[in-house]
Amino acid sequence: MVDLKIELVVLPVADVDRAKAFYRGIGFREDADFSGEGGFRVVQVTPPGSTTSIIFGDRVTDAAPGSARGVHMVVDDVIAAQKELATRGVEVSEVFHDAGGVFHHAGTEARVPGPDPQRRSYASFASFTDPDGNLFVLQEITRRLPGRVDHAIYGSVGELEQALRDAAAAHGRHEQELGRADENWPAWYARHMAEAAGLKS
Repeated sequence: MVDLKIELVVLPVADVDRAKAFYRGIGFREDADFSGEGGFRVVQVTPPGSTTSIIFGDRVTDAAPGSARGVHMVVDDVIAAQKELATRGVEVSEVFHDAGGVFHHAGTEARVPGPDPQRRSYASFASFTDPDGNLFVLQEITRRLPGRVDHAIYGSVGELEQALRDAAAAHGRHEQELGRADENWPAWYARHMAEAAGLKS
């Protein structure tokens, strides 16, 4: 089957400049701001570390402003992300998990304060809205389930360097256990880094 990769999420907003200021204020990268005939305007912004972007503007959607619900943004640490958004002036919920322990219910139903007690991936959340009322959910994922990703994304050169250092340290232990140099070290590194990123072997 051909790859089907989500590229854009279209948000309905009432005030384009207000929305643009909000998203830039929380650290989204501005990719484009184009205007056309008849009042047409499209703005594209991208969350830090995301391969999927958000667009909004004038005459780009006929949905009611603020009607988007439940766009999820993945974070490594939901507590840190919640605090950062709050310091940037965003009205963000407290961190919560769901009483059922699988996924969160609609609205605030079955919300339990605090992160998931075992801090499992996929199970801890926080939510916030933009100035129009479009609802976003932060979801903490520290390790993906097998088969969920087919490539690794590093947010910076420093993150990639750390991943290589971690692999080097693990490979050193591997060679000590072997009692000799591992001539097939590229394959070992690839498997180790893929498993660390939650990729399929």
